[in-house]
Amino acid sequence: MSSNDSISKTLIVAFSLCIVCSVIVSTAVVMLKPIQEVNKTLDRKRNILAAAGMLVEGESIEEQFSHVQTRVVDLTTGKFADGAVDPDKYDQHKAAKDPGRSTALTPEEDVAKISRREQYAIVYLVNNPQGEIEKIILPIRGYGLWSTLYGFIALESDANTIAGLGFYEHGETPGLGGEVDNPRWKAFWPGKEVYRDGDVHIRLVKGSVDPTAANAPWEIDGLAGATLTSTGVTNLVHFWLGEEGFEPFLNNLRDGEA
Repeated sequence: MSSNDSISKTLIVAFSLCIVCSVIVSTAVVMLKPIQEVNKTLDRKRNILAAAGMLVEGESIEEQFSHVQTRVVDLTTGKFADGAVDPDKYDQHKAAKDPGRSTALTPEEDVAKISRREQYAIVYLVNNPQGEIEKIILPIRGYGLWSTLYGFIALESDANTIAGLGFYEHGETPGLGGEVDNPRWKAFWPGKEVYRDGDVHIRLVKGSVDPTAANAPWEIDGLAGATLTSTGVTNLVHFWLGEEGFEPFLNNLRDGEA
């Protein structure tokens, strides 16, 4: 009879324990996945509402988001393409990596450093009781100093005045580039303008904006000690609100041709 301390029994016990743990972990992952997906969707909706200045803490996210309309836009034509993809299942980030569903950007076009731009984008519209658009919420992304920043920018009904901006994912340095999360800095954005003489003119400046300067409506205080992150934010906003991004769509929306 073999000893309970034999190598073979030790290996059998270790192997059995690994199998049991693997089954438990796998079962937990499968069972928790629906909950994780629900939480992920709620977090996205929360960030969309926050970017538009519509988030009311303590109230149901779903109830607040019921006033937001989700639409699909063809970035090439700048027109709605709701039947092209299912907005509930479409992943823009994955689409951007697929050559069959995205366009490669030239170095001159790729100021946001994203390499490829997806053909379709999900946008969010807030309408008043008369059915007129009050806010337009657009997904944006681009490279900062250490990471790609993912967020939303909201525009008023004129498709020019900024209603708000927020990033929900990034890896910038805390206390420096990470100040993109600071509510005080985000409060500089509402009321600023995007376009000047037909071009994207909004930008972050070094230091503080002089409110009496002629360019003040198009300038945001830069992030202290984070010049490259500030440049990255300027570049990504210029890209997504420019001709390679949502500018054709916003033009069509103003003209009633979207």
